[in-house]
Amino acid sequence: MSTRGESPPQDLEGALLSGLAPDGGLFMPERIPRLPASFREELPGRPLVEIADVVAAPFLGGFDDAERQALIANALDFEIPLIQLDDDLYVLELFHGPTLAFKDVGARFMARLMAHSIRQRPRALTVLVATSGDTGSAVAQAFFGLEGIRVAILYPEGRVSRLQEAQFTTLGGNVTALEVEGDFDDCQRLVKEAFLTPKIAVELGLTSANSINIARLLPQMFYYFHAVGQLGPGEPQPVFSTPSGNFGNLTAGLMAKFMGLPCHSFVAATNVNDSVPRYLETGRYKPRPGQTTISNAMDVGNPSNFQRMLWLFDADLDRMRREIFGSRHSDEETREAICEVHARHGYLLDPHTAVGYLGLQERLETLDEDRPGIVLATAHPAKFREEIEANLGIEIELPDRLARCLELPKQSTRIGPHLGALAAALRA
Repeated sequence: MSTRGESPPQDLEGALLSGLAPDGGLFMPERIPRLPASFREELPGRPLVEIADVVAAPFLGGFDDAERQALIANALDFEIPLIQLDDDLYVLELFHGPTLAFKDVGARFMARLMAHSIRQRPRALTVLVATSGDTGSAVAQAFFGLEGIRVAILYPEGRVSRLQEAQFTTLGGNVTALEVEGDFDDCQRLVKEAFLTPKIAVELGLTSANSINIARLLPQMFYYFHAVGQLGPGEPQPVFSTPSGNFGNLTAGLMAKFMGLPCHSFVAATNVNDSVPRYLETGRYKPRPGQTTISNAMDVGNPSNFQRMLWLFDADLDRMRREIFGSRHSDEETREAICEVHARHGYLLDPHTAVGYLGLQERLETLDEDRPGIVLATAHPAKFREEIEANLGIEIELPDRLARCLELPKQSTRIGPHLGALAAALRA
């Protein structure tokens, strides 16, 4: 169903292929199922793919067990380890997929789900996606070469790192990169306008791979359960700190808790683009244009998934405050955190994960009891090599898969921040 409640309900395939609901809302399950207590008790020691299968099964009713398990195993063919840095400090490394970013989990799952859904469709699809950083590379790599699916990626000119840009502008083939003269909010607005313009949406067979697509969020629930399983039996319920930009990752964690995830609370850790922390403080949601920071994937002034957060809590601010602690952090604080963790633990944080670390420290100081804190590490530090090397005065070796991207020619088209320019580029 739509978060705005003015569109007819869709099944998962309909929501997957539509992306955005016709009323401009975001699709959500009509009911979030509660997993049995026995599953939660058996989390320690269970492999990721087994946990994912149990969490996914209630939503993938059109799949038999073998199809569902094969899809999950194919999408999640990399590790998501929980690294302990201190007695109660853990980092969940979500960057071991093909593009070294957490969005590989959602993008790979969704791409395989979409490929399965269109096998009987006579027309090709166009996956239209806006990126402020890692979404573009994850989606491009996940859909690259898939028959019957074309990918168009909008990204803000000059506002993604060179490595991030290289990962999706050097593929070619069925991947088109569109460099928008504007910020991420302009890119996101163009995507929404395209979906809400029937002539464009129908003509081009548009669907989305942003976190506005519910199929991106469902698999992101998997690793929250997997993290708790890796803590081991007998541990207190943890606090999760999620670096937040468009808030899809945090929304997935909230959905996991509604399903029964053993979790004390969440931290919505942001940089200075702090629309949601300000809402939690004041009760007023006032989005602002995105400001450029060193944690660029979080430079979102008007996060789409805030609609879903309000829907989950029936717009009850007090309930939301009990579950979510908001924090905001400057570039200077982020750089200091990178230095602190490296000096104390010999561990490298990328700028986004550093924001999550700062938010977790702030949250744990408010609690009356010791609890494990888990920071979601959303990107490999090498993707922000220039920033980290300048900050720490060390040299970071690039993984081979990143180094190869930088050697390939850039293939992108520059467009203005208006729907006519986007439509012309897509038709071309």
